[in-house]
Amino acid sequence: MEEKKKGFFGRLVQGLAKTRSSIAHGIDAIFSGFSSIDDEFYEELEEILIMADLGINTTTAVIEDLRKKVKENKIKDPAQCRQLLINSLKEQMQLKEEAFDFENQKSVVLLIGVNGVGKTTSVGKLAAYLKNQGKKVLVAAADTFRAAAIEQLSEWVHRAGVDMIAQKEGADPAAVVYDAITAAKARQADILLCDTAGRLHNKKNLMEELRKIDRVIEREYPEAYRETLLVLDCTTGQNALAQAKEFNEVADITGIILTKLDGTAKGGIAIAIQAELGIPVKFICIGEKLDDIQKFDADDFVNALFEKNE
Repeated sequence: MEEKKKGFFGRLVQGLAKTRSSIAHGIDAIFSGFSSIDDEFYEELEEILIMADLGINTTTAVIEDLRKKVKENKIKDPAQCRQLLINSLKEQMQLKEEAFDFENQKSVVLLIGVNGVGKTTSVGKLAAYLKNQGKKVLVAAADTFRAAAIEQLSEWVHRAGVDMIAQKEGADPAAVVYDAITAAKARQADILLCDTAGRLHNKKNLMEELRKIDRVIEREYPEAYRETLLVLDCTTGQNALAQAKEFNEVADITGIILTKLDGTAKGGIAIAIQAELGIPVKFICIGEKLDDIQKFDADDFVNALFEKNE
């Protein structure tokens, strides 16, 4: 397991290379280029963090925290700020102990997200991940709106080696979830993963659909632990934050799955989402393979962001 984690960390370091070149290299230049800690030092640092998609609010909070710690610890040398900044970012990103409670009880996990973010792929990856943890997983194909969504999901589910409950395209998503709950109980599945539609442009319909699914779960499976994971594409940067805000209005989001971390210089968005919305990043995906998903680890993420051995 440790070996596997090391391998993933290596891929994470590679995946965050673009973000690292936009954050860490600039930051290192500041820490080594300034001889004293003054307003200009903080302004330069602020600019780099904003450029890396931490966003203005998060950056302001991080800089304020850094100023406070510099003062408290009577630090005069800019180079010493590097570790303080790393620690501050790790604190922002730490997950609560109960973040993965859904893995250890009978659960229904909804995955939501707009088209193109890698939602269906994430369902397949998460199914494989949970199966490897020894869980019996069932998948519900409740994204009945998007053409070919069911076929695409079917392919991923087959690769993951788990079962899927589906109806035809255009079917009522709540009816699919109803069938899936019946099957999950009969087959004694540990976790039911539901791929749901993410039509943000039609918020009213989406809201209604999620409410309907919610009512079905409440009625048919009240004892199940509930988890709602929003899938976001890192490459969209601040757009991902805007999506998270909008989805948060229509659903009780308990966590984020971040995809395409390997293709962007905007990995800082992970920090922004957590800081601004208080929604924890729980899983990250850094590739196209079935096992390219891992639980989010704040220490690993920030270390990979500041890794010096290129």
